[in-house]
Amino acid sequence: MAGNTRRSFLGGALGAPALLAQANLGRAEAGSGQPFPGAAYHQYSRCLPDYLRGLAASARRTREAALAKLTTPAAIQQRQRWVRQTLVELIGSLPERTNLNAKTVGSFERAGYRVERLVYESRPDFHIPANLYIPAGKPPFPAVLFQLGHSGNGKAYDSYQRACQGLVKLGFLVLSFDPMGQGERIYYPGVPGQRTRLEGGADGEHTVPGRQMLLTGTTSTQMQLWDAIRSLDYLASHPLADATRLASTGQSGGATLTMLLCAVDDRLKTAAVFSGNTENVACRNFLPPGSTDDAEQNFVGCGPLGFDRWDLFYPFAPKPLLISVSDKDSFGTYSPNYVSDGWEEYQKLAAVYKTMGAAGSLSWADTPLPHGLSYDSRLQMYNWMLRHLKGDPQGVTQEPAVAPEPDSTLWVTPDASVISSFGGATPFSLTRQRAGAIAPARTPVSLEKLLRLERPTPSAPVSLRKVPSARGVTIEALEVPCVPGVVLPVWQFHPSQDAGPGPILLLLHPGGRNRAWHEGELCHSLALDGMTVCAADVRGIGDMAPEFSPGAPGYMREHQEEENYAWGSLILGRPLLGQRTTDVLALARALRTGPGGRGRRLVVAAYGAMAVPALCAACLDPGIERLYLAGGLSSFRSLVETEDYRHSLADFVPGVLGQTDLPELVAQLAPRKVVLGGMVDAAGKPHSLEAGKTIYAAALQRGHVEFRAEPGWSLETLRAVCR
Repeated sequence: MAGNTRRSFLGGALGAPALLAQANLGRAEAGSGQPFPGAAYHQYSRCLPDYLRGLAASARRTREAALAKLTTPAAIQQRQRWVRQTLVELIGSLPERTNLNAKTVGSFERAGYRVERLVYESRPDFHIPANLYIPAGKPPFPAVLFQLGHSGNGKAYDSYQRACQGLVKLGFLVLSFDPMGQGERIYYPGVPGQRTRLEGGADGEHTVPGRQMLLTGTTSTQMQLWDAIRSLDYLASHPLADATRLASTGQSGGATLTMLLCAVDDRLKTAAVFSGNTENVACRNFLPPGSTDDAEQNFVGCGPLGFDRWDLFYPFAPKPLLISVSDKDSFGTYSPNYVSDGWEEYQKLAAVYKTMGAAGSLSWADTPLPHGLSYDSRLQMYNWMLRHLKGDPQGVTQEPAVAPEPDSTLWVTPDASVISSFGGATPFSLTRQRAGAIAPARTPVSLEKLLRLERPTPSAPVSLRKVPSARGVTIEALEVPCVPGVVLPVWQFHPSQDAGPGPILLLLHPGGRNRAWHEGELCHSLALDGMTVCAADVRGIGDMAPEFSPGAPGYMREHQEEENYAWGSLILGRPLLGQRTTDVLALARALRTGPGGRGRRLVVAAYGAMAVPALCAACLDPGIERLYLAGGLSSFRSLVETEDYRHSLADFVPGVLGQTDLPELVAQLAPRKVVLGGMVDAAGKPHSLEAGKTIYAAALQRGHVEFRAEPGWSLETLRAVCR
């Protein structure tokens, strides 16, 4: 393909600038100005990041256009209603209120206040342990819901205790409760002395069940927000509380939960947010994969709607709101855009407050210190609450005397576990129960719509170079254009001329196309059998693994993992599974219609993590005549029935269980032959042949499915599959 044609292809969609597309070509030129004579490889590592950049830019433009219309109080009120409605649609509808069944199980006295240890149920049999700090003096008291960051010991965390004690000594009734997966609500307990067995501590306790919830059409955002709403229910109805003077505050994850509560609950009079996740995903200077974080902070599908994290503040206007950040968080905790995007978005929100005649009700504060509720931030909290709940403009210049208690003093349960003490539900059991209640879809699923699929651009493969190999085999370096900005690399092994025209075999392996290409290895040996063998990479795999974005190495290294690119893709409205399915469709079409491909059978063989996108592509492309899936996931349902699942988020699709499952997709392929080798459950454990046949019983009845006990990826196995 000529250079100009190639540049035209890369420059189009998603608003990607032509200059960026050209820079992405990797066409080096010698100092003499002569074109580089070698294979002009594309910079494959930029494809997935640039694709997400395009999605983020589109999302940002959509949101900016909507915010530009907020020039009157009426327009702002319409946006506020839209934000509330959209948030609930994104995270899953909120449950019905049920009896809190609140119980006080103990208390203790300290100078100037009393602490009650209590437990209540945010939904039936789902227990929340909490501490109620009751000040000395005459009620009713202004009341503060104190929401926690991701502390492993929950409400007993040192600086959170200090804040609650400081507030109660200043005359506030304070409720502090353990969020899911923290303190006395650890749902994945480890060995004795280890609070959780999950990597990432509280982050893992939120995200491991949060991924599963997506498959059933709900989210951990909904679960955590509902806990906060019901906790505010308890606080607002307490006989010692002044229900006209309610506030929410918190730091880190607790600040983010306060943001969520601000968006939906009118009972709050004021709020103060300290180092919460106050950065948009689709921000200026977007750095792939974006500011992806714990499951409850990721709004799946929000990008195309023009909805982002800062929208959570808009329904709260014109009420008094303090937003305080840690300046160091831009390279210590959050993404490099944390402060710059936050400050930019603050100016937009300030304009809204001004339009509503409440410019003085919004305030920005900061600390130069690292991520944490430090002394200076606690003073900001005290003075904000004093000013807006007690009408005290003077405030305090130092913290009241505080003395954090041993963790066990605050425990509601004898052994710091609501599960062992009270039994009841867990996030996993609630998700499994919800999944069990989902009825099969009555109408045929639109897989294209479910995957948010972008159809590939019809394009012929581009030959970069063809070289001879041993025993008459020829190896060709190909590129297959997919969607604008994405080009897929392929090694194509052509058999010798006397081998005869066999099938085209497309190999998809999570290890990438560069494995098993040497003479005598798999690809070469299959070509000797007369097959045209194509080993390809799709987005995120092999040479298509994404490049690092600039920024603090600790943050960027952590966010380079597939998990975060899967979250970023979900947030921006194009699930990674859908992207990879698009890639497989592009490869299949190009290989069938390219030189030497017409009239030949196309067989797709996919291993492990490549099995699900290959299956989805086969359902959408009848030109894939035969499919071999080795070591692939047996069903999406397995993901919600396995507490310690190990499967990648790359294959998760929101609400999929209400629409279809992998066995149903396999059944749809009849009469095309499907070979399933060594299918595994969500924990990666192989199924027996009997178990596999039970799971795929409906498909077996159609007579097109063959089972194999092992996930073979050998010459003999693949040769047999292609016959």
